Amino acid sequence: MSRSRTRLATVSVAFVMVLSACGSQLAPADVVAAGGTAPGGVVVGADGQPVSADGGTTGGTTGSDGGTTGGTGTGATGGGGTTGGGTTGGTTGGGAGPGEGPPIKTGSCEGFQNGPGITDDTITIGNSSDISGPVPGLFESAQDATKAFVAYFNRVNPDGICGRTLVLKNYDSRTDASADQRNHVDACENVFAMVGSMSAFDSGGAATTEACGLPDIRSAGVTGDRQECSTCFGAQSTIAGEVNNAVADYVLENFRDASQNAASLYINAGAAAENGQLQPRAMTQRGMRFTVVRGIETSEFNYAPFVQELKDEGVGYVQMTAAVPQFVRLAQAMTQQGYEPDVFMIDPTAYEPALIEQGGEDVEGITICTNFVPFEEADRSPETKLYLDWLQTTKPGATPDFFGVFSWSAARLFVELAAGLGGKLSRETLLEAIRGTDDWTANGLHAPQNVGPKRTGECFRFLQVRGGKFVPLGSRDYTCNGTTVVR
Repeated sequence: MSRSRTRLATVSVAFVMVLSACGSQLAPADVVAAGGTAPGGVVVGADGQPVSADGGTTGGTTGSDGGTTGGTGTGATGGGGTTGGGTTGGTTGGGAGPGEGPPIKTGSCEGFQNGPGITDDTITIGNSSDISGPVPGLFESAQDATKAFVAYFNRVNPDGICGRTLVLKNYDSRTDASADQRNHVDACENVFAMVGSMSAFDSGGAATTEACGLPDIRSAGVTGDRQECSTCFGAQSTIAGEVNNAVADYVLENFRDASQNAASLYINAGAAAENGQLQPRAMTQRGMRFTVVRGIETSEFNYAPFVQELKDEGVGYVQMTAAVPQFVRLAQAMTQQGYEPDVFMIDPTAYEPALIEQGGEDVEGITICTNFVPFEEADRSPETKLYLDWLQTTKPGATPDFFGVFSWSAARLFVELAAGLGGKLSRETLLEAIRGTDDWTANGLHAPQNVGPKRTGECFRFLQVRGGKFVPLGSRDYTCNGTTVVR
């Protein structure tokens, strides 16, 4: 295999280990992780930019551990240490920011007490996401989205939460359970809560997080250990073995014949392998019939035999649990062999420009199930527009995506609950409030999520690639038809 193909296979394996086709489970695969890292972090101030310990904006580079070097004053340094005690206060100057909405309401501040991560001036939250490792930048979008929300909140809430500005401390979990664990040891002492994190091997810090009572509102929980952690929750609520019924019902209603001769293809690694087998079992209970359920090795680049099998079996519905390179490869093989199923269904992680850029005409007609508002519809969703605007403000040129949506949502949930608690805010009261949160949509950013009860969200809608664009397929409303549990 050539070097370029080897790298592509590595990227694909690392990415599909956290995919869930339309709301089943997010779980890791056994990939070779990079070494652990010390728990250094970057502190982000009111404008979303890194700051030094004396409140000045850093002007240097990022060290290998994630700490910022070269900043003004006594800023955070590389080498694994945490940042200094001081942080920024107040909002930045420079005029009005984009998409400024009304302030987030704060409850009575009477009786407010400082605690871990809280000073008289600041509330520090943390984000531990995979930034380096086998796939550099794997979940950088999750950290970017959290940073964007911090900047937004500080702009529209100049008094913060009871006079305390929100500050973000970034950690790099390096696609490594040991790094994740060390990050959360540090977080237990130095931040009030973890917000918007996304890590492929998040089991590492799960026990530590629970033991110290650290609230953790993630983009999504990945491993079983993290999902079972009593202080850990996902803004996208996904639980192992619980599959939404919306996709099966869509096929049964609109493509009855195809629903009785279906195929589930999946990359034979990690979550892709698990979900690729669980989903057809759940969909069969709903009334579909699967003729082909087949794994594809990550080293396989010739998809012609798989397409030939689909043709020979007369399969009318094809779903695939993989990543963009595999979706494109299968679509190309279908075109080459003149095979066009009634439905080719893929999951919302494929909703990104790369699918169309790489697939061109071959991906025309592909259907995508999604549980969040498409970015093309930002004019209909103020919260989507806020996410897009503030992402570009804090990181110009950044690409919004599925994981970023739910990290923004996690940050929104944190500040609404924390601000509402006011003077009653503590780790314990915050956890109680999270556990009582259900049908969470982040102001309409995404479909309802069962954050507190920890149940897979049941609501989805559909997009299709047409004319080189993602366009709505059917109603723009979500279909919410419950879930099916399979083990």
